[in-house]
Amino acid sequence: MDALLRDLTPAQREAVRHVEGPLLILAGPGSGKTRVITHRIAYLLAQGVPCQQILALTFTNKAADEMAQRVERLAPGQPVWVSTFHRFCARLLRRYAPLAGIQENYTIYDVDDSRRALRRAIERLKIDVSLYPPDPISVGISWAKNRLISPDDYRPRPGNALGDVIKRIYPAYQKLLASCNAVDFDDLLLHTATLLRDNPEVRAQLDQRYRFVLVDEYQDTNLAQYAIVRALSIDHPNLAVTGDPDQSIYGWRGANIKNILDFEEDFPNVRVVRLERNYRSTKRILEVAAELIAHNVKRKVKDLYTENGEGEPVRLVYYADQNEEAADIARRIAEDVRAGRRRAGDFAVFYRVNALSLAFEKAFRQEGVPYQMVHGLEFFKRKEIRDVLGYLQLLANPSNDIGLLRVINTPARGIGKTSIERLADYATRHGMTLLEAARACDRVDSLTGRAASKIQKFVAMFDRLAALAGGSIEELLGNVLDASGYQEQLKQSKTEEDVQRLANIEQLLSVGRDFDERHPGNGHLEEFLEETSLVGDTDDWEDKANRVTLMTLHASKGLEFPVVYLVAVEEGLIPHERSKDHPDQVEEERRLMFVAITRAKQELQLSVARQRDFRGQRKTAVASSFLMELPRHRMERIESEALGTSWMQPHPEEPVWRREPARAARTLPSGVHLMTAAELAGGVRPAAPSPEDFHQGMVVCHPGYGLGHVVALSGAGASRKATVEFPPPTGRKQFVLAASPLRPVK
Repeated sequence: MDALLRDLTPAQREAVRHVEGPLLILAGPGSGKTRVITHRIAYLLAQGVPCQQILALTFTNKAADEMAQRVERLAPGQPVWVSTFHRFCARLLRRYAPLAGIQENYTIYDVDDSRRALRRAIERLKIDVSLYPPDPISVGISWAKNRLISPDDYRPRPGNALGDVIKRIYPAYQKLLASCNAVDFDDLLLHTATLLRDNPEVRAQLDQRYRFVLVDEYQDTNLAQYAIVRALSIDHPNLAVTGDPDQSIYGWRGANIKNILDFEEDFPNVRVVRLERNYRSTKRILEVAAELIAHNVKRKVKDLYTENGEGEPVRLVYYADQNEEAADIARRIAEDVRAGRRRAGDFAVFYRVNALSLAFEKAFRQEGVPYQMVHGLEFFKRKEIRDVLGYLQLLANPSNDIGLLRVINTPARGIGKTSIERLADYATRHGMTLLEAARACDRVDSLTGRAASKIQKFVAMFDRLAALAGGSIEELLGNVLDASGYQEQLKQSKTEEDVQRLANIEQLLSVGRDFDERHPGNGHLEEFLEETSLVGDTDDWEDKANRVTLMTLHASKGLEFPVVYLVAVEEGLIPHERSKDHPDQVEEERRLMFVAITRAKQELQLSVARQRDFRGQRKTAVASSFLMELPRHRMERIESEALGTSWMQPHPEEPVWRREPARAARTLPSGVHLMTAAELAGGVRPAAPSPEDFHQGMVVCHPGYGLGHVVALSGAGASRKATVEFPPPTGRKQFVLAASPLRPVK
């Protein structure tokens, strides 16, 4: 017991030792909240609370996995359920599916499949898509679901034409999802909240089972999540929430900051603990962050402090344009890495929108700096990955019409759009699923005999795969790729795009293998699909990879880096142009910048460009109004020589430094590699490449096999592996890069 409390501050110890009753932990950035949550779980276990009675909820898979691992180290062999909200709801709905109006084998539609379903609903209602496109309708439906508004309860504002259209489409969309035995992301929360509200016995059972509920990042919960947590904490109100109103940045997703601001009204006997000591940042970084966030009104005041050193001054740099900004940052990072002062993985570049990444990608390539872009959803959004998973979704849920539409002619089987429309029309008229209609295609008079024959072949292939669906995931994926002809079609293609697609689907096999290792035995298809459907924004971020990280401000939440570059701190970007007429949104934008600043541990640079190319236009940028709220007299202000006269009036006490404009990196003709005189003389051998130097598609050389190209990569660091395709008869080989003789061909 003493070991759990020994290294905690008094405030942390108070939160950990609280057992019965509601608890609000106001945790500033870098204050060790994950440590408090996991130690509190271990403390509850040590007090004799059964592990089955503890439920911990958070927002990202990475956070959930990290918490679970820490709890296992603190209390081995006591598996507490640590989960994201969506995963918790997905499992709950499988158990109580009939009460939610679905079947246990329901499919979770991602954004793309949801839009497809929405378009079908719009088409059935014969609404002109040119006047009312699906995107704003989808946003409106999502807004309603996050606020627990059902189709029957939806009431548009008077005179709102779009709202009137949503009123018609929302029930049709939900009916279509039900017919496909499918839910979208918002339904996972809505159905669960409704289930708990409408079934008192189920609610009481779950309240009794999960007597101790812990919620991380409570400031990011929406109304549906609030309702779920509240329902589980009525009979046993041992609800402990951790969060910080100053870090509420997901209002556009439906997050309601009032949930944490009003927590003390919901639970009048709550104990409030403030974690105000910051373990992450230097005093100067924390000072800048605190001055900024103090301008917000909707917050709970905290006195952040740190016992870390003063650190270097926060830099505020003005550039002539975005190219100079990117080149200078890339040069600075390259110099630090080459001098051995820092690793590439120590650096992160944050921007408000992904469109700003292009200049930095180019600059890092020119400087030879390895980097990674954080797009956690991107792998599973690729067409080839979605195509292959579409087969698995249909195998798990034959009612999934959207899944069938994706795969019936993928790869091309000569089943044209007209034939599919006739099949869909027959299914609608006879109250069938599309797969049932495909089985009866010989009775569809509007289909030609040739088309019916091809559809029958597809059904026969599907039935062969269905007989194999109970095996391992890797094996099932391999059978799908083989039986469908998808892999063979890509192999026959010589285009670079298809080579990359082939590598991606082979990487999907690795994903399946990894899943099988974590879930021994067969029959886990629904769990695999659930896992691939609920990928988070930062799930592909490799924290052990020695690469500079490029990411949006929103994606940076929960992470930390020794050095952070916050770029394009300009009006219209931060704060975003959509927020200018809405004070609440301006406050959220300020919180977003506060979150970004507090990711930095040792060094922080903010930058502005006088000219920026954005959305196809070159514009003169205006420095963000947020910069005026910072203690600029305590910061180091630097202006590029290319700016000429001072662009922005400095603070009276603010010194201005001039910096030479960054020079463009020299480029060499293709295939040319410069060697030093020492190398030519044999005195110095080029260093062996790092495993992170290899990338997909690059040409490599092996002393025994000759030239080949990398078709797949997996793992990181010393365990990073590459699959390389060599000419016949060698073929495909796999290498552990840290121990292989492979060398990139420049």
